[in-house]
Amino acid sequence: MAVPSGDRAITSRPASLAAASARELTKVYGSGQTTVEALKGVSVAFGKGEFTAIMGPSGSGKSTLMHCLAGLDTASSGIVTIGATELTGLSDKKMTRLRRDRIGFVFQSFNLVPTLTARENITLPLDIAGRRVDPDWFDLVTDRLGLTDRLRHRPSELSGGQVQRVACARALVGRPEIVFGDEPTGNLDSRSSSEVMSILRASVDEFEQTVVIVTHDAHAAGYADRVIFLADGHIVSDQRGLTPDDIYDYMKHLDDPQQPARVN
Repeated sequence: MAVPSGDRAITSRPASLAAASARELTKVYGSGQTTVEALKGVSVAFGKGEFTAIMGPSGSGKSTLMHCLAGLDTASSGIVTIGATELTGLSDKKMTRLRRDRIGFVFQSFNLVPTLTARENITLPLDIAGRRVDPDWFDLVTDRLGLTDRLRHRPSELSGGQVQRVACARALVGRPEIVFGDEPTGNLDSRSSSEVMSILRASVDEFEQTVVIVTHDAHAAGYADRVIFLADGHIVSDQRGLTPDDIYDYMKHLDDPQQPARVN
């Protein structure tokens, strides 16, 4: 599938419809001379039914931002919300339930159980939670991802692209409010990477999911409605309708203090 063009019409969504947000978010690691301030007062909202890519140089804070948004890490200060739920102060039990019931995850390392079939891996989070699998939704998701004939196969019997499609199906089958991806194409060849990004794009367009990914790949980010660039713990640009070439050119100069931060 071709990468969506940069002139795709984008409609801004009201902040009240945010699937996730951060306000004045800071994250500090270490203390004293070893202190590292990974995020420095970041404020951002992610609209429902929108695909956002977060990019930036190594050490810019992009993965830290996603991990704080997803409840995988705790902020040093500031406010993080998923929908109307503020994550600050949630007990471990409530945080676990929120991640399980309302958030989907797609990671670079897949994290599939090797002894389980594709079907069993897809339904595993729901099985653990004691939630019923909606068979119609399961069939729709697995058919759209091209997995119908692979559901009885174990991960070792699947290609890299198929394994990541299983991971995408697992993230979508519980109908989460938002799907987070941490370098979801990092271990894939270009063809498999395009397949996975097409799937995430379709999950927004066809399934009305909200998707937020961290990536270093301009080609992958080209599938997004919106690209947020971080540098040194700050958001330096927030843009829409970019082509992969636009993204690549911007990333080349992101460390240049003379590079203008264009906010659309």
